[in-house]
Amino acid sequence: MLNKIQKWDDRRDYIIAGDEKETVSFAAEHWIHTAERSIQQRGRFAVALSGGSTPKAIFEFLSRNPSALDWTKVWLFWSDERSVPPDHPDSNFRMAMQSGIDKLPIPPGQIFRMKAETDIEKNALDYDEKIRHHLDKHFFDLVMLGVGEDGHTASLFPHTKALAIQNHLAAANFISEKKSWRMTLTFPCINQSSQIAVYALGRSKEIIIPKVLNAAIESPYPSSRIGTPDHKALWILDNQAGKFLVQP
Repeated sequence: MLNKIQKWDDRRDYIIAGDEKETVSFAAEHWIHTAERSIQQRGRFAVALSGGSTPKAIFEFLSRNPSALDWTKVWLFWSDERSVPPDHPDSNFRMAMQSGIDKLPIPPGQIFRMKAETDIEKNALDYDEKIRHHLDKHFFDLVMLGVGEDGHTASLFPHTKALAIQNHLAAANFISEKKSWRMTLTFPCINQSSQIAVYALGRSKEIIIPKVLNAAIESPYPSSRIGTPDHKALWILDNQAGKFLVQP
């Protein structure tokens, strides 16, 4: 189904892959295809995982197919994290591990969770240093993202300070409406990475998707700023999320 990907504009491609099951299957196949190509070309696959129901389904698919990759060449990071301990129910790290990632033979030294539960500003700087130390100038081979009903992506929420950061790859971001801190990758990190996938499934996303994709980069929707001509974002949608999408 990779050949059914369509161009939206010079920064973004998209695919409406079918119903929820078909879209998750496509997303998982795209993940594996990207990993295989990265391992072949660069000797490893560095991915920033995200939270959400679609990544959870992808992780479960991967855990059921352990022979799909040489997992010793996979390096795991995260695109964002809540300010909670790693065993907390709201932790993106915990979700990934419990969805089957912990069953895959990835060397522990190649798993880098975001330590957002304490000293979040200091730990965000440490995460920036880890990315720069372990990865090349293109940073991630794949960044996994979602989109919220307000147009946020990762933990880059509208009207928050992290939107303006240009000199760091990770940042602590205070979300005033949630009265909580998050750690997040920044636009420079995301948009310089080799591949970016934005997952949006379900009826709750059918209104925001056309708004985001038709908005200018300077729009109030942070997810509108994802993707560049050199590092295009792939929007992976199901029939419901793409229901009102009209090609520009």
